[in-house]
Amino acid sequence: MAKKKSAYGGPFSLVNEWLAEATEKEINDPTAMSLATTTRNGFPSVRMVLLKGCDERGLVFYTNIESRKGVELVENPNAALLFHWKSLRRQIRVEGAVEAVSDDEADAYFASRARASQIGAWASAQSRPMEGRFEFEASIAKYTAKFGTSEVPRPDFWVGYRLKPTYFEFWRDRRFRLHERRTYEVSADGSEWNLQEIYP
Repeated sequence: MAKKKSAYGGPFSLVNEWLAEATEKEINDPTAMSLATTTRNGFPSVRMVLLKGCDERGLVFYTNIESRKGVELVENPNAALLFHWKSLRRQIRVEGAVEAVSDDEADAYFASRARASQIGAWASAQSRPMEGRFEFEASIAKYTAKFGTSEVPRPDFWVGYRLKPTYFEFWRDRRFRLHERRTYEVSADGSEWNLQEIYP
């Protein structure tokens, strides 16, 4: 099929439509997505993160910038995401460049988290070795005592990232493996999306 032009924002609307359906039907973590990053030498790694925002600016998630994924995103600020909803028999692939969200945006989201999660962000030297669980628990106790009943500020090393998509693929399961696949690729000037159906 020849490429079709799609109004800017088309794929984002579909992402949010499918997310809304997943929220109703998926048992656990409907916003869970695989995040693929690479080292500066091109070695890939992948893990699950949670989507915390989606609009025409991109898809947002949060992490410790000193974690493995944080380090890799500094070395190579390009990434890919994958949503898979078994209950819906659908998946979405997303590719693009990654940039940090603003401090104000990160502060606002951090403030919305449960206090125990805020303390955990301070206490965890994410992705780095520890002697045992007791070491982590001691760190949690340390920061619990430090902040007492006061507001827990966002650590400088805890940041948000926004993946700015240049490519989407929407996949629907069909009988006999005759699946439906539809891609959106942004135009060179970023003004519109090119819609393309591809073979399963």
